[in-house]
Amino acid sequence: MNGYSGITIALSKGRIFEETLPLLAAAGIVPNENPEASRKLIIGTNRPDVRVVIVRASDVPTYVQYGAADLGIAGKDVLLEHGGAGLYQPLDLKIARCRMCVATPAGFDYAAAVRRGARLRVATKYINTARAHFAAKGVHVDLIKLYGSMELAPLAGLADAIVDLVSSGGTLKANNLVEVEDIMPISARLVVNQASLKMKRGLLQPVIDSFESALS
Repeated sequence: MNGYSGITIALSKGRIFEETLPLLAAAGIVPNENPEASRKLIIGTNRPDVRVVIVRASDVPTYVQYGAADLGIAGKDVLLEHGGAGLYQPLDLKIARCRMCVATPAGFDYAAAVRRGARLRVATKYINTARAHFAAKGVHVDLIKLYGSMELAPLAGLADAIVDLVSSGGTLKANNLVEVEDIMPISARLVVNQASLKMKRGLLQPVIDSFESALS
């Protein structure tokens, strides 16, 4: 557990941070700085008993799981890859919405390849989600883990398809890729450290309740 006696909230920069601000405001919490403009990784707020730590999106569940943060906000995509062990997930915050999908180059006949039982090479950073999706369909795949732009993989001949997050679809279109299958809708969730909830309930529960009322 962190030695800080107040509440530590783990957030990632960008869309999740921006879309969380109104929810924090509803709980009476206003960060002192914008992480896009500041180099600080721990940011104070208007409340002496609340601070924000800025971490990479994929690290949010780990910080919360090990008690280095009491609360965090993470996309469902990240939580599925992490496995969510030891995390209480009380709320779908309905922010940072997008969808997880399978995409291929425009000329590739995905349905026919699946029908004839072809073994597909699929590039993704969401290995667990992709594995579960294709296993449920009985499709044989070789999964290739990438960290950067997925769209390049089929264009460069590394993969037949990608599994990635899509919001507007503009990047796919610009790279001559098309969505061939929807896997699931994705949005950001509130995650809570279970030990913190027991030990700091007086501080945490009002924040969780404010988030919930702001959503409804």
